[in-house]
Amino acid sequence: MPGSLAMILVLAQAASATTGRPPECSDPAGRAANVWERARSPELRRYCDLVASASSKLAGTSAMAESALASAREADEVLPGHAAPLVLSGRALASLGKLEDARKALGDARSRDPGALEDPLALLAWARVLARTGHADDAAAAYRALLPRASALAASSRASACVEAGLVAMSRSTAGLDDAVAALREGAREAQDETQSVAVLALALALDRRGDTDESRALLTERAHGDPRQALASARAKEVLAVAPAETSALVALDLGATDVVGARDAWERYLATAPSSPWAAHARGHLAALGNAGKRRGR
Repeated sequence: MPGSLAMILVLAQAASATTGRPPECSDPAGRAANVWERARSPELRRYCDLVASASSKLAGTSAMAESALASAREADEVLPGHAAPLVLSGRALASLGKLEDARKALGDARSRDPGALEDPLALLAWARVLARTGHADDAAAAYRALLPRASALAASSRASACVEAGLVAMSRSTAGLDDAVAALREGAREAQDETQSVAVLALALALDRRGDTDESRALLTERAHGDPRQALASARAKEVLAVAPAETSALVALDLGATDVVGARDAWERYLATAPSSPWAAHARGHLAALGNAGKRRGR
């Protein structure tokens, strides 16, 4: 056996990182807290059962989020002071659309334990609520921390994480463009559902903003089909775009540029109206000017 309590805690924390259990519910070998230990502490037994219940409910449909939240809050009452119930509460609140409450719960969890948000699911929830509540710089940092660990996520969540990371990095500053292109390439490769439309259009926009216009146009020709307004109107696409909603108009505008001058112009104008301080405002105005010249040549 380890020779000190400190060593036991270190091993328990390492075990929890690989099992998803909080360290207080794991033994140093990485197994759930043993029967003897839990029998000795009925509060610990009840706490761990509630934490496991909340976690399993969050793995299901969003309809279980209310029940997960109730279990997490009860766990915090049974054995106060631990971070895991707040992490689970934050994830449940995020699923319920209560973003500010989710941000507070996750932030409080990190205050209790600086490593509380290292689990990929917790880190993804943290990055999303930061982005969706207007904390773009902190969200970008959270996504950067998440992507090296994203292989632990389910395929659909991994693809979404890459696309969201790219959108946030691209929308907040010109300096994030290379990171955005890399993340969006991975997202476009991974995505299988409606997220793929967002990934392809966002990658094309990032390439165009970087000056790689030929590659951007080739990508749109090869992989973007149909009206982008319809592709981006699905619930799944809106969910991904919620981290950088103003970019929706820019995605539409770029794709329509070759086929619908009026639609593209309207979309660029909408982008500038909704994101007047965007680092890409000059880029949008350049496209608007080019569309105006194209219209004049066509007698518009």
